[in-house]
Amino acid sequence: MRQTVHGTGRLEGRLELPPDKSISHRAAMFAALAEGTSRVQNFSDADDPQSTLSCLKQLGVNIQMEGDLLRIDGVGRNGFTAPERDLDCGNSGTTMRLMSGILAGAGVASRLVGDSSLSRRTMRRVIEPLREMGGEIDGRDGEFAPLVIGSGRGIRGIRYPLPIASAQLKSAVLLAGLFGEKPTEVVETVPSRDHTERLLGLPVEDMDGKRMIRSSLEHPVPLQQYRVPGDFSAAAFWLVAGAVHPDAEIHLSGAGINPTRIAALHVLQEMGADIEIREMESKGPEPVAEITVRSSSLKAVRLDPSLIPNCIDELPVLMVAMAFAEGRSEITGAAELRYKETDRLTAMESLLAAAGERFEQRDDGIVIQGRGTHQPDIAEFESEHDHRIAMAAGVISLMADGASVVRNAESASISYPQFWEDLQKLSKSSS
Repeated sequence: MRQTVHGTGRLEGRLELPPDKSISHRAAMFAALAEGTSRVQNFSDADDPQSTLSCLKQLGVNIQMEGDLLRIDGVGRNGFTAPERDLDCGNSGTTMRLMSGILAGAGVASRLVGDSSLSRRTMRRVIEPLREMGGEIDGRDGEFAPLVIGSGRGIRGIRYPLPIASAQLKSAVLLAGLFGEKPTEVVETVPSRDHTERLLGLPVEDMDGKRMIRSSLEHPVPLQQYRVPGDFSAAAFWLVAGAVHPDAEIHLSGAGINPTRIAALHVLQEMGADIEIREMESKGPEPVAEITVRSSSLKAVRLDPSLIPNCIDELPVLMVAMAFAEGRSEITGAAELRYKETDRLTAMESLLAAAGERFEQRDDGIVIQGRGTHQPDIAEFESEHDHRIAMAAGVISLMADGASVVRNAESASISYPQFWEDLQKLSKSSS
């Protein structure tokens, strides 16, 4: 699909953000592990969480959608049935990595497959600790999907220092740990997204600047009864759009503001973005807020590498913000971007070049010479079938004096099915 985006004189409006994708995945999986019926409101209809639901249904979990309410009848730790065919994770690394922890822990013979993009992403990080715990798991060339999981049981509790700040790796190990008699202890030096420990209510201990999270058979899996908040990763695209556009005011309702998810917000505030946050009453374990962003004069920033794990998904659109800032911005320590749905560093270099921006390549990041308030070149942008690259292209296209085109724009549906509709909604208010 080719999406045409016209530059607009004004961006204005109020948006309901799509449900948080990371929380939706976990809500479904944890509800399946619980004993009893969970009811989750505002579950994501994006492609990735729907892949998770499909896999759970194949494992014998009864799932019903009633209006905006998702009802899941949990089967407990021992109630999964071996699937009759491959479990298709689509493009979802979260589905594959977290499900591998559950299935290896439960000893459910299964085969996890994905699309061509997911099949190129390394799974070695989860394979190795799951094997260390006694799980039967292997991958193509010992690293890639398909992942084959055996029926053997007998998870051993281990103490596992996270080698990288990765919420998916942390979650896979903790979920397998739920099947072990002795506790599994995951130690993280740099905090990553904490949705898993929040939603499961796992014990967390702070120790000398590190966090240790425990899981075991003794820990009951709670029913999942809450409303999924709006996805902050989706909000980030509008925060950048509103901040860099010369005439903008955008209101975002019900945004999740989990402290381990909003590093991009802090980066934009450091750059001088005019962002107002009004915290709202939350009916679940995650904090939510209404966020307003207005046109701003941004200054360059040198991104602290310690923040990258908690804004890794937002880095592509933060690069767009940097292109509109005064001065020279720098990102280092972001080599992980090369192992996402596509090589996002290379993809963003192509996007910035097409828009006429100036930058310098780095193996683990990028240096962007911002030109302040300016109009980028109209261009044809290639999404590389990556949802975050497609949406970043949409944001920068809003600023051009003319019509740009985003190729393979349908990839936005991976996380934000109504993105192009919302973009048009804000643009329609232009003067």
